[in-house]
Amino acid sequence: MLKSMLDHRSSRSNPREGVRTSRRLDQVFHALAHPVRREILTRISTQEHSISDLAAPFDMTLEAVSQHVRVLERAKLLRRTRQGRVHSCRLEPAPLRDASAVLAKLAGLWGAQLASLERWLQDAPEDH
Repeated sequence: MLKSMLDHRSSRSNPREGVRTSRRLDQVFHALAHPVRREILTRISTQEHSISDLAAPFDMTLEAVSQHVRVLERAKLLRRTRQGRVHSCRLEPAPLRDASAVLAKLAGLWGAQLASLERWLQDAPEDH
């Protein structure tokens, strides 16, 4: 049961689609694992920003920020556009919704397990 929840397969008739979906989710969670990338997503959630704008608050090179942006692009969490030499980034929220759905399922599973444990502990005889 847990494996099917984590695989987040949309269709049992097409196993390849399930594998692609699972890989996409892996990329999303990998991208979200780094605090700089989470901050970038927060900043672009309200408006589009250039790579230079995104780099400004961080103590890192423009190339380092660009590498973080590439990870977010591979996870389809942002879309980059170019106008001349300026690269701008905007949020693509769909992968976040997919990840949120998986986390909600896991939270439900853990909530049920913890409620079961709590009932068991309350019903267990006390040892003195």
